[in-house]
Amino acid sequence: MTGDDTKHLPLEDLHAAAGARFGAFAGWSMPLTYPAGVMKEHLHTREQAGLFDISHMKLFEVSGPGAAALLNRTCPLDAGALDISQSKYTFFLNEAAGIIDDLIITRLGDQRFMVVANAGNAATDEKHLRALAGDFDAKGDFDAKVDALDRVFLAIQGPEAWAALARAGIETGSLLFMHGIEARQNWFMSRSGYTGEDGFEIGLPEADARNLVTRLLEDERVLWIGLAARDSLRLEAGLCLHGQDITPEIDPASAGLMWAIPKDIRATGPFIGADALRAIVERGPAQKRVGLKPEGRQPVRAGAALFDADGNQAGDVTSGGFGPSAGHPVAMGYVQTALAKPGARLFADVRGTKIPIDINPLPFTPHRYRKG
Repeated sequence: MTGDDTKHLPLEDLHAAAGARFGAFAGWSMPLTYPAGVMKEHLHTREQAGLFDISHMKLFEVSGPGAAALLNRTCPLDAGALDISQSKYTFFLNEAAGIIDDLIITRLGDQRFMVVANAGNAATDEKHLRALAGDFDAKGDFDAKVDALDRVFLAIQGPEAWAALARAGIETGSLLFMHGIEARQNWFMSRSGYTGEDGFEIGLPEADARNLVTRLLEDERVLWIGLAARDSLRLEAGLCLHGQDITPEIDPASAGLMWAIPKDIRATGPFIGADALRAIVERGPAQKRVGLKPEGRQPVRAGAALFDADGNQAGDVTSGGFGPSAGHPVAMGYVQTALAKPGARLFADVRGTKIPIDINPLPFTPHRYRKG
């Protein structure tokens, strides 16, 4: 990718002024760290409130009489069963039940839904939705409209996130975990979190975003947090990163994500990949996603091969690093189903050295979502 193809955040000037160190991620120039550094940024989010610019992610509004049916076809979901303002974690699957993307879908009205897609897959997701909706031609199967929204997208995460928003004039009290609302005109606000902490995501016009960021950063509890700490936070929380822990070659059963698919939809849902997923569930997945705790202090990174005690290949690490809150290295990966037992010992190959690594329950740090 040439520099000319790199996308830039609308608020890039604010990050530069805050001393951000930028790097490439999913075709975007993203703030990786700020002067505080990844360790302090990570711990600050767990203890107070971290502010993340996630404008590389994409918001789509799907509307019309066929909106629910379109989403039921593209996702293992019963969109029509969602309450107004309820959010659901789900996926776009291919015919082999591989995960094209993981998403959060929120019902905004009888025939209106908000879809939040990942940066690297936004174009693929949009094409996927539009082709089925018939936006490109008259052959679409569903009477639905897909609108890609032009919004700055911010996340504020941590135990003080609600209080910092309240001080900035945004009340969040009635918004529960995994719900989303249109707080103001052209605003979308949800309460979920990619860190394991209580937190909020706000999609809003750029001028409003600049104003909100200014107000939030006047609060000493709020600190800009970069992509590096976002990664260590989500890894400690046992949350998948698309493109690493879940890919179009990995299905929800292998990934341990079947909890996201309602039982009746598993059985009879009309979603793309349904037959393949049912077959995988029936025979049992050949591999499973597990938490991994390396012995000692050396992190084991994505791509490291895993071996059993006899030297046979047992799987691979898909995410790894140091967990500042856990106080030790943390990792996730896939191992053969027969070996996927908590406490089982494997060995990771790190530049020719075999490092003992134990299968560890996920998450490494407890989730602290506000569910009631």
